[in-house]
Amino acid sequence: MRDDAEYQLPKLSGNAGADGQDDALVYEVFRHAHAPRHRLRDDIAVDDRGNVVARGATLGMFIRDVVVIVAIALVVSIVVKTFFLKPFYIPSASMHETLIEQDRVLVNQLVPDLVPLNRGDVIVFEDPGGWLPEQPTIEKAPLQAFADGTLELIGLKAEETNSHLIKRVIGLPGDHVECCNAYGQIMINDVPISEPYVDLGDNTAASGTEFDVTVPADAVWVMGDNRYNSADSRAHQDTPTGGFVPYENIVGRAFMINWPFDRLRFLSNYSEVFAGIPTRQP
Repeated sequence: MRDDAEYQLPKLSGNAGADGQDDALVYEVFRHAHAPRHRLRDDIAVDDRGNVVARGATLGMFIRDVVVIVAIALVVSIVVKTFFLKPFYIPSASMHETLIEQDRVLVNQLVPDLVPLNRGDVIVFEDPGGWLPEQPTIEKAPLQAFADGTLELIGLKAEETNSHLIKRVIGLPGDHVECCNAYGQIMINDVPISEPYVDLGDNTAASGTEFDVTVPADAVWVMGDNRYNSADSRAHQDTPTGGFVPYENIVGRAFMINWPFDRLRFLSNYSEVFAGIPTRQP
């Protein structure tokens, strides 16, 4: 095996351009092709006549790079939207004043499979059955349907769906949730809570409907912040799931309002409200 000390590059001769630039280019090409250790050179090339030439950026190379960058960005966007973050829009008033109609929220889809749920989390979930009335399918022109579907796929447009809801988690598996005590408060595991996030209108009690439930395993009890205008767990106790939302129906936790821009903010789960509540096993 030869080593670098024994290997000699050939002496250059022949016509040279200004300041010996042609000789220098030939030298670099030969060294790249034959030296035991070499690196890739992308600034020189050999033309169709065998001449060594400096290679500059071309329109074709620029377009190629742009296409590669856009393709990578699209793949990353689709992966993020499919497994991590998903945008949704708010169609109703059930979460006033935390969320209002036409707000767009980002949902962390790692909750609850990898990140545990907490009381106070705002979650998006699929209809467990019987919560939403059937909605007629909206017909779109083929071009509009394709454009909307593409934007939804890459996460640049909130998904248009009639089968998802958004509420706040009040009770976790095993919790005993009831309303109301003498002060109109909800009690969780016999501990009353004061809820700064609710919109009660002209009312004083935390709920206009009394209830007394124990949350089963792998499910949650949810309520809208607009307590007197929210068809939540209280209104669906006669459904197959008893008003509870199974974990398997949860899409994830809404953690941020990302549109409109003047409402850009993170959503709190008000951990201080639920801090003193003991845990109960289902």
